[in-house]
Amino acid sequence: MSSGGLELPPGDNGHEGGPADAPGGAPGGAPGGVSGGVSGGVSGGAPTGVPAGAVSLAPTAAGGVRAGAELDWGADAWSEVRTRAQRAGRAYIWLNLIEQRLRAVVGAVLRPIYEPVHGGDDWVVAAAGPAGQEWVQRAVAVREVSRRKGYLLDPADDNVLSFLTLPQLRELIVQHWPCFEPYFDDRREIELALDELEVTRNVVSRNRALSRAVLEQAERASARLLEVLGGGAGSPAADRLPIDAVEDLVGDRYADVISVHPDRVRLQRQLPAEDLFGGARRLDAIGIGLNLLVQNFSGRRLVRLTEAGCRVRLLFLNPASSAVKRRERELGLRKGELSRSVEMNILHVRRVRAGLRDPSRFEIHVFDETPRFTAYLVEGETSGIAVVQSYLRRARGMEAPVLVLRGGGTRGPARDAEHGLFPTYREEFESIWEDSRPVS
Repeated sequence: MSSGGLELPPGDNGHEGGPADAPGGAPGGAPGGVSGGVSGGVSGGAPTGVPAGAVSLAPTAAGGVRAGAELDWGADAWSEVRTRAQRAGRAYIWLNLIEQRLRAVVGAVLRPIYEPVHGGDDWVVAAAGPAGQEWVQRAVAVREVSRRKGYLLDPADDNVLSFLTLPQLRELIVQHWPCFEPYFDDRREIELALDELEVTRNVVSRNRALSRAVLEQAERASARLLEVLGGGAGSPAADRLPIDAVEDLVGDRYADVISVHPDRVRLQRQLPAEDLFGGARRLDAIGIGLNLLVQNFSGRRLVRLTEAGCRVRLLFLNPASSAVKRRERELGLRKGELSRSVEMNILHVRRVRAGLRDPSRFEIHVFDETPRFTAYLVEGETSGIAVVQSYLRRARGMEAPVLVLRGGGTRGPARDAEHGLFPTYREEFESIWEDSRPVS
């Protein structure tokens, strides 16, 4: 069996069609064994007395392999199966979107050409031409069977076009490319993307293992193809974690949380600081020392970001406050160690602000309250992302779990504004900012 890496025990070739070697028969002394079984017999390597074409029901000898033991799935096998199912599910959603979009495009372009002459569903048969007679007739037959058995639950699917597969839709586009050329620039790009998806389609349709590399390739090809076909898959202006098909369909299940990481190290593998902060139009950050920004995004890059029009507001914990001393005791740090680190970060961003033509766009404040979380609220023109961590008593910021949230941009509405977490942390930031003091 391919799923789970399990394999049934092979038959004993030495007994294939051969006579029984020793008496024994069926359990309870029933003569003749069990007829009509598997022709190869099941052998444990010892004489069984089972006639050719029969399967022994007698227990195996002590120390032998118990029948059916290899069919059990352990924790590792179940984990592998779940991983395969999750990847196949993501791939299926992309393939479903591509197939629906292609049907709509093919229908919009070819129907006005063939339907006035051939009418009804015959226009699909005519468009397929002699080269596609075999597969289009198969689609017609499947549609008729679905009609008789009541499989068509939606009247919108009661047409031959809905029964064409992805390769057949591709063939229609290729055959009639002069009809599609006014709408699309590059035929080769469409064909290459569909070729890449065909590999994924074969794997998913046959429930074979889909590797992460093939899944990621299929997602890139699908997003590119939807963009070419005008399917609304364009990425946001800031190009940070573009919304994908899966998030659009099931994202409301998790409010605006789009990913969770056990610590900041794993976050930065997927979302480097350049991808997080680059291209931002507004950057608000609150925390003790804001190391994710200060230590991973250079001062020159911050200057360029601000000069390009980004508004920056940084809110540090006051290094002279009693809250810093309590945090030092929680983490087991030497007295003054954390406060000096925060002071160095504040000095760094002050130097950045001093190098700006318009320092008013780069504000630095400190607050004296007990720090409850660190948050980086980054917004582009049409999209926003927030990285949020809660402070744990014995864990440094690098070791605390991380939430990544999807938010609205400076000119677009926030996603899930009513039930999302992004507006909650935005409101909390604004509240603390009002009570904070500016750094001169």
